[in-house]
Amino acid sequence: MTVTEEPASPQLSLGVKAARTLSTTTKSLPQMRGITTRWLLSQLPWVDVPAGSYRVNRRLTYTVGDGKVSFYNTGARIHVVPAELTELELLRGFGDETALSALAEAFEQREYEPGATIVAAGTPLDTLILIAHGKVTRHGRGEYGDETTLSTATEGDHFGADLLAHNNDTWDFTAKAATRVLALVLPADAYARLNGRSESLRAHVADALSRPRKPHNGKGEASIDLSAGHDGEPILSGTYVDYDPSPREYDLAVAQTVLRVHNRVTDLYNQPMNQLEQQLRLTVEALRERQEHELVNNTDFGLLHNADLKQRLTTRNGPPTPLDMDDLLCRRRKTKFFLAHPRAIAAFGRECTARRIYPDTTVLDGKRVTAWRGVPILPCDKIPVTDTGTTSILAMRTGEDDAGVIGLRPKDLPDEYQPGLNVRFMNINDRAVTSYLVSAYHSAAVLVPDALGVLTDVEIGRS
Repeated sequence: MTVTEEPASPQLSLGVKAARTLSTTTKSLPQMRGITTRWLLSQLPWVDVPAGSYRVNRRLTYTVGDGKVSFYNTGARIHVVPAELTELELLRGFGDETALSALAEAFEQREYEPGATIVAAGTPLDTLILIAHGKVTRHGRGEYGDETTLSTATEGDHFGADLLAHNNDTWDFTAKAATRVLALVLPADAYARLNGRSESLRAHVADALSRPRKPHNGKGEASIDLSAGHDGEPILSGTYVDYDPSPREYDLAVAQTVLRVHNRVTDLYNQPMNQLEQQLRLTVEALRERQEHELVNNTDFGLLHNADLKQRLTTRNGPPTPLDMDDLLCRRRKTKFFLAHPRAIAAFGRECTARRIYPDTTVLDGKRVTAWRGVPILPCDKIPVTDTGTTSILAMRTGEDDAGVIGLRPKDLPDEYQPGLNVRFMNINDRAVTSYLVSAYHSAAVLVPDALGVLTDVEIGRS
């Protein structure tokens, strides 16, 4: 059967394509996919810095030598950096490099499988253990005889340093490998041989044991002597508040770019939207995104790198659980907010759902956000996620009045466009291109160590 085509009907009206040549198009502003909520920039209290630098004065703090040690490897063999052994309290200030090198080489490398017991409570303290890789949990006995988790140790931590004192102690906790653990272990007999051969080591340890500790409070600050609860007319103690003689100064950093606009564009194509204004708007958005990235990741003033070692916690089992968030929250007073990668917030939500716990929500700046114990959990995609699927969660107290975390920016800038950001005309070149220098000045300061805490090793990929 053949199909005959019907002749096309003649056009009876003006076509849409032709009509559009006489119409006006409604246009949107230029859009940008890289704009995020930037909660950190909006919630961080900003302090004006007229002089370009900010000095954080604190009370004098005594270092007690409980920092982390560092390692390096030669193939599969792991070594402790000899100078890093001075992070042990009894070796603080020890400068004999030969003795430190001999001590570093005396450590034996051992590997523990997940669940293995590394040391047991009540057994002789006969080893000094440095954790080179992995996670170790410390367990004790509670008031009612049940096992309690005391703390978690990770890479760079150590325990058993009392071995250096030769006091024949016993372990007061049980240490178990939560993951595969690589550790460097110094046996008591190896240390005894080194101590016997090195006069400088023996003298330094003896001096450290006999030297009275300077009085300090629980935070390590020099004590302020006070009298309380007395009666009558006793002689009152005199005191003064000592200051840190070398306070840290934060210099303002800058994020900059040169914006170039052709004069013909701004002369002829400036309606209905101002071309320079739109170019500048999107440039400023990109600078603000970079500014937040620097506040989180900069190795000098970034929050991830400036958290005190004592304020760094690790998760119990990988994913962020309610218990982990409680541990992070209880380390400071007046926690204003958590800051986490959106995937970390989703992982926390899964852990809550698995336990039939439902996090709160709260309204912040007119927007509803997830909260835990009434503290907002704010998303920030600038917090890095490693290739192995781990990230960090930050908790902070903010503001100068509460000795918290603050943002820093200049008080007044020439040609200021926004607070802390200016736009300065540079020149018009021989190609009729106008250049503008766009600069954003910023930094951040942690006024006291417990203002900022970080939960590390947060797994986000485990279902």
